[in-house]
Amino acid sequence: MSKKWLASFLASAALFVISNVSFASVDAPPKDGFSEETKVCVECHKKQSLGVVQQWGDSKHYRAEVGCYECHQADAEDVDAFIHEEFDKKAIGKNKPISIIVSPKDCSNCHEREVSEYAASHHSQGGRIIGSLDNLLADVIEGNRTMVTENFPNGVSAAVVNGCWQCHGSEVKMLKDEDGKVIGLDPATWPNTGIGRINPDKSRGSCSACHSRHKFSVEQARNPENCGKCHMGPDHPQEEIYYESKHGIAFHANKDKMNMDRSKWIAGEDYDAAPTCATCHMSATKDMPVNHDVGMRISWNNRPAISIRPEKTDAAMGLEHGASVGWEERRDNMKNVCSACHGGSFIENFYIQYDAQIELYNNKFAQPGLAMYNAAIPLLKRKQKFANHIDYTWFEIWHHEGRRARHGASMMGPDWTQWHGNYEVGKHFYSKYLPEIEELIEDNTDSKVEIVVDGKTITKGEQAAELKRIYDLVVNDQFEVVDVQTGKTVKSTGHLFYSNNMPKAEAERRMKERQEFVDRYEGKTDK
Repeated sequence: MSKKWLASFLASAALFVISNVSFASVDAPPKDGFSEETKVCVECHKKQSLGVVQQWGDSKHYRAEVGCYECHQADAEDVDAFIHEEFDKKAIGKNKPISIIVSPKDCSNCHEREVSEYAASHHSQGGRIIGSLDNLLADVIEGNRTMVTENFPNGVSAAVVNGCWQCHGSEVKMLKDEDGKVIGLDPATWPNTGIGRINPDKSRGSCSACHSRHKFSVEQARNPENCGKCHMGPDHPQEEIYYESKHGIAFHANKDKMNMDRSKWIAGEDYDAAPTCATCHMSATKDMPVNHDVGMRISWNNRPAISIRPEKTDAAMGLEHGASVGWEERRDNMKNVCSACHGGSFIENFYIQYDAQIELYNNKFAQPGLAMYNAAIPLLKRKQKFANHIDYTWFEIWHHEGRRARHGASMMGPDWTQWHGNYEVGKHFYSKYLPEIEELIEDNTDSKVEIVVDGKTITKGEQAAELKRIYDLVVNDQFEVVDVQTGKTVKSTGHLFYSNNMPKAEAERRMKERQEFVDRYEGKTDK
C-alpha cells in the first residue's frame, strides 16, 4: 500500500466519520423505529429549518429513536394544541394535534425524577418575578405600556418582555382565531425559555433553559456559560465571580481535560481539573446522584435584603420538600462535593469565613438599614416605590452591592466580595444613605402634618423622632439585631467612627496596628 494511497484512504475515512457524526440527521432518513409522524416532520423541516433537524440528529434523542412527534404531540383538549395540516396531507392521520411548547410535564413522560426535582426547586418558581419589585422597575420606572398584543390590549412593557421575563419566565398565552382555534403564541410571552416559565399546561419551568433545544446537550449544560444567561450582571454576578475564582481560573486553563461529554460525570473520578456551576449545585459525586433541585446544596439564601436560611424561603414558596430539608443537611451535601478535591480543614475554614461575611453584612448593614428605611417611608414626599432618591440608594445597597459581597464570598471571588461588594456597601451606607436619613429627620422634626402609620394617626414630627431614635442607636453601636446564625439578640457594631464616638482605647489600638505594619516594612508603605 503506497503512502499516497494510504493518505488518501485515511482522509476519505476521516471525512466519512465526520460526515456521519455531524450530518447524520441531514443525510440519513429517520430509522424504521421512528413514527410516521416524525418522518413527516423531518422531511418538511429539513427544507424549512435545517439547523433544528441537524441539532436533533446529533442528540441522544435521535439515537434513542425519540422523534419530533414524541415530544410535540398533544391531546385535542390541550389549551395550546393546534392541528398540523401536513399530517393530513401525508394521509397519516386526520386532525392530529401538536403543541409548539414542550413543557416539563411533557419531558416527565421519560424524565420523571428530573422533572420532579426541578419542580421542587427555586428555578421552577422563577415566574414569581411578575409580582416583584424587580418587575415593578421594568414595568413602571423603565418601561411603559406601548407594546400591545392580543392578550395585552392595554399594553405591556417591552422592558419586562425583553428583560425580566426572558430569565425568570413569562406566562405563555395563546393567539386564537374567531372560532377559538389556536393559531399561535402571543409575541409578548413567546419566544421565552425563562427558568420559571408558566406553561399553558400549568407546569412551571423550561427544561430548554439549560438543555438548549434541539440537541439538549448535557455537555453544554455543564458549562459555566450556560448559567451565565441569567446569573450575571450587577445584582447577581455569579458567572463573573466564578471566572475570578481559583475554580474558574482552573476551568479556563483545563477545559479540554474536563470530559464534559461523558454520560457518567463524577467529580474526582471522571474529572478533577476544576468544578463548574453544575459540579457544585447539581452533578453527581461518588456519594450523591445528580439532583435538579439546585437549592439542595445551598445553606444561605442571599437574594433578600437580609440573608436567610433556604428552608424558610422554600416554606414561604410552598415548596414542601425544600421546607423539610434544613440548611445543615444542604451544607453537608455541598461539603461532599468539596471533598472531591479539598481536605476537611479547608472546607470547614471556608464556611467559617463565609458565615462571618454573612453575619457582617446582615448585622452591620442589612438589619439596621432596613429598620431605618421602614421608618423613613412615611416621611417620603412620594409614596410610590422608586419615586424617591432614598428608594434607589437603599435598593442598590442590598439588591446590588450587598448581594455581590455575599455571593462573592460564597464562591471565593475576593475582588467581587471587597471592591464590588463590601466597599460599595460601606461607601453608600455612610456617604449617601445615612445623610439622606439625617435630611429626612431634619426636614420633618417640627412638622405637624398628620400621617397614618400602622393604623395610628401621628404627626410627621413624631415619626421623625422615631426615625432619629433608630438612627441614634445605629450610629452609636446600640441598635439591636437578631443574629441569623445563632438567633440571639446582639448589637450592630462598627459605626462609631461615623458618629466620632470611637473609644480612645480602640483608636489607640488601631494606631498601634498601623505603626506595627509600617515598622514591619521598614517604613515603606503604598501610601
